[in-house]
Amino acid sequence: MKPRLGFLGTGWIGRHRMAALAATGLAEITAIAEPGDEAAAEALAIAPGARRVADLDALLGQDIDAVVIATPSAAHAAQSLAALRAGKAVFCQKPLGRTAAEVGAVVEAARAADRLLGVDLSYRHTAAMAAIRPLLDTGALGHVFGVDVTFHNAWGPDKPWFYDPALSGGGCVVDLGVHLIDLALSSLGWPEVTGVHSRLFHKGAPLADPAAACEDYAVATLDLAGGAVLRLACSWGLQAGREAVIAAEFYGTEGGASLRNVAGSFYDLRAERHHHIRAEPLAEPPDEWGGRVAVDWLTRLAGGARFDPEAWHLVTVAGVIDRIYGR
Repeated sequence: MKPRLGFLGTGWIGRHRMAALAATGLAEITAIAEPGDEAAAEALAIAPGARRVADLDALLGQDIDAVVIATPSAAHAAQSLAALRAGKAVFCQKPLGRTAAEVGAVVEAARAADRLLGVDLSYRHTAAMAAIRPLLDTGALGHVFGVDVTFHNAWGPDKPWFYDPALSGGGCVVDLGVHLIDLALSSLGWPEVTGVHSRLFHKGAPLADPAAACEDYAVATLDLAGGAVLRLACSWGLQAGREAVIAAEFYGTEGGASLRNVAGSFYDLRAERHHHIRAEPLAEPPDEWGGRVAVDWLTRLAGGARFDPEAWHLVTVAGVIDRIYGR
């Protein structure tokens, strides 16, 4: 029997993930909970057999096996907890929680319920990263001693709640840096982070209190077990000369590799292997990667997967973000 899915929130990203999951034919989309009439109508056009219900409680009252959550960040942890405690698997937009404590509570609920938990950390599922990862796994780059990860969004979020740290959990670090930290640490096999040093800025000035305002520019250095160093930079609204700057660059004793966006695109990513000053192409756009992590979660769910202990790494990433914020 196909898993029956309920969708909580069907804004742009919720509908995009819905379309990707519907296209697999692996699940039945049974119900949606969406307060906006226009967004709900567009979602029902993707899944005409679904029923629209009022809220999460009503959604959990439907005959469903899993909930896909695409709501504002402040609600993610509580909504995921409610779904897991009701015995439903969960796929949630990032961040899963605003702090490591929130994320840890959700992962523990997934473990206790023995339900599959997925989070939309999508960059490690790109074709570009898939081309780089074997170089890291086989040691082809030698000892990887340095990693630089970057995500500058020249626009920034378009919803007011993003700029309220009580609702969002922080600024560009929790919004964009979460992707970078997850990508880097997972690619390196989850080394222990032994030290974190960071500087946060708000409108060009040092941010003294991350609980009072959201940072729009951040740099951080993470010391890793084994002596490697990870450097992170991210921002909203930066005068970057293009819409976005996205990169993950790996430096080893026997070579390097990079994932970089093309011509300021948020979606087109290129991978290269570096031989000193020569670059060898590994992967080129186009690559329809946006819904790939959701499809991976659904494929495992349809195959009967339950709690995956890899979910504890979500707490690792959230803990690093807490340390960047000094909390």
